[in-house]
Amino acid sequence: MHVIQTNQELQKICLELETEDFITIDLEFLREKSYYAKLCLIQVANSQTSAIVDPLAEGLDLSPFFELLKKQNITKVFHSGRQDIEILYHLSGFIPIPLFDTQIAAMVCGFGESVSYETLVNKICGISLDKSSRLSDWSLRPLSETQLEYALSDATYLVSIYKYFKQTLQKNGRLHWMDEEVDILCQPQTYVIDPNCAWQRLRHRSHNQRYLTILRELCAWRETRAQKKNTPRQSIIKDECLLNIAAVCPTTLEEFEQIRNIRKDVAKGKLAQEIITVINACKNLKPEQYVKIPKEEQTTTSCSALFELLKLILKITSQESGVVAKLIASDDDLKKFSGYHDKNNPILKGWRKELFGNKALALREGKLTIGYDNAHRHIDIHIREN
Repeated sequence: MHVIQTNQELQKICLELETEDFITIDLEFLREKSYYAKLCLIQVANSQTSAIVDPLAEGLDLSPFFELLKKQNITKVFHSGRQDIEILYHLSGFIPIPLFDTQIAAMVCGFGESVSYETLVNKICGISLDKSSRLSDWSLRPLSETQLEYALSDATYLVSIYKYFKQTLQKNGRLHWMDEEVDILCQPQTYVIDPNCAWQRLRHRSHNQRYLTILRELCAWRETRAQKKNTPRQSIIKDECLLNIAAVCPTTLEEFEQIRNIRKDVAKGKLAQEIITVINACKNLKPEQYVKIPKEEQTTTSCSALFELLKLILKITSQESGVVAKLIASDDDLKKFSGYHDKNNPILKGWRKELFGNKALALREGKLTIGYDNAHRHIDIHIREN
């Protein structure tokens, strides 16, 4: 299998890929040893042609490929494309729009939540993929024929999958149902991590402002360091250790050494002193600079009951429509709807309101009835006019 490694070959294949109104894209990359992903292979295809591009080839300029991605008349098709788009954004400085994500399309078409590419290839194309190369080190050269065939299949079968979903969504009038989810993928902030927000990724149960503020500052320090050094954040210091440090707040190296699960090289090295400096700096923060803990909405028994009923209605709606429940409404959406009237709730907008929101409103207003049709073994949901 030929792999594109020269600028002339890349320019030629990009011209061939311009002949249709879409291209499918998949990337192979590594990020276990770095903060930012290392791009190792680019697989791209349309109905007429397909190619593998080696971004690690000496002297290869990816500019023709980036120019192809800029073309507004060509839809860029990914499967679960968030990581791929992030890599392309950091390399090129722009997001390749318009976008189509077949995993999102699958959720709208009743294939379940987070369906894998292999599953779609099997169900839509009738082919079982050989996944033996899935965990390859794609930075090594040369790559075997088997590895290259596996990599290219991530783009070639995606052509048929894209056509299937586009036709299905157009036929049932649901193509625009993907807009909100795809719009998130088109926003640069989706791919930029603010160090000051990094603490929100950690799992904790504390509502203590001081603890959370110190945790925020420690996470921001680690995130900034990881970005500058291009190293995984966990290789600097693990989440569990940061949580323990924030709880103890050591101000000396002796106190630092007593914290559970801290590596000796960390406790006796430069990192410990940097962490202590961060903790000491927290003493100078003003109260208005502390983490803001949102006031929880008062939860009543009736609100809890309404939430449970909404989950039932959502489950029935999801089964009847073939749309994944999570795509229609999140638990957070339902809790907010149960607790107070919010006109900006996602379930009260667009297709979500038509599919589910009107039922939720009727339920809250006492205008919705649920019954079981024993003859047809079906649950009937009816909204009364008055």
